[in-house]
Amino acid sequence: MHQFNRRRVLQTLSLAPLMSLSPLTAWAQAQTLKISHQFPGGTLEEGDFRDRLCRMFAAEVQKRSNGSLKFEIYPGSSLMKTNAQFSSMRKGALDLSLVPLSYAGGEVPEVNIGLMPGLVPSYEVGAAWKTAEVGKELNKLLLDKGIVIVSWVWQAGGVASRTKAVVDPDDVKGMKIRGGSREVDLVLKAAGAAVVSLPSNEIYAAMQTGAMEAAMTSSTSLISFRLEEVSKFLTSGRGQSYWYMFEPLMMSKAIFDKLTKEQQNIIMTVGADLEAFAIKAAKQDDVAVANVYEKKGAKVVDLNAATVKKWQAIARATAWKDYADKNDNCAKLLKMAEKLL
Repeated sequence: MHQFNRRRVLQTLSLAPLMSLSPLTAWAQAQTLKISHQFPGGTLEEGDFRDRLCRMFAAEVQKRSNGSLKFEIYPGSSLMKTNAQFSSMRKGALDLSLVPLSYAGGEVPEVNIGLMPGLVPSYEVGAAWKTAEVGKELNKLLLDKGIVIVSWVWQAGGVASRTKAVVDPDDVKGMKIRGGSREVDLVLKAAGAAVVSLPSNEIYAAMQTGAMEAAMTSSTSLISFRLEEVSKFLTSGRGQSYWYMFEPLMMSKAIFDKLTKEQQNIIMTVGADLEAFAIKAAKQDDVAVANVYEKKGAKVVDLNAATVKKWQAIARATAWKDYADKNDNCAKLLKMAEKLL
């Protein structure tokens, strides 16, 4: 009996250092976090730059945190369905995701500003959002919804089509086309199109079967999802575009809050450092996509400022108005974003 009690005392003493740690400190000692995204997987050096950004982020954070933070990356929606990622982060069921923010518009209407046609006319304007009124307000809104923006990533986009080039608004009349967000869909409907809603990783199958004639998506997705195999025309996003999508690397606030201050600082610093890479890579893809499609025999066309203004005029009367009418937050965000035009 005496020996039994002595053993219990020794066991309790040996556990004392761990018991003295707060739950948050103990949680943050060494963690493996999951990063999910819908894009094709690659390596640090090759492949879709959004996958590469996630891998670069993971490697650098692990290095700077001396291995206290490690990561598992799940490309191609292999961990969960594309549209489940945002809500899963809000609940703390997913750690991080690089996902088009506007995909969560059904859950949080304000985030539809992340793909508002004609509102962001260049990468420079997109980059300016982060420190401008609109970016600070959007950041605050997302924090309130349980989401931390880690890297601000913008991408220009274009249109892949099976039947004809989509340049002017008149070109989409009667076409079955994917816009990429509720707001783009409103513009397309106003121009006479029949819209199809689905994530970018499902475009290929829809175009292959003829369920859809054309699709608007980012330059990188136009390449990564091999849409040149099912298209005869490409409207490029190089130079001019009315289609800019916000695709940030985001983290669950519930998970972020459990980390040490040092770990949080490392994550945010690395995330910010990668934004220059994202802009450079996105711009390179705007040019590269034209070469990919031309090699496949597709006709490539570019937009000019006058054409972009036609689309913007329809957007103001439809998508922008509809968004501003949603609630006070939407109206406020739109007004702030317009200041940068």
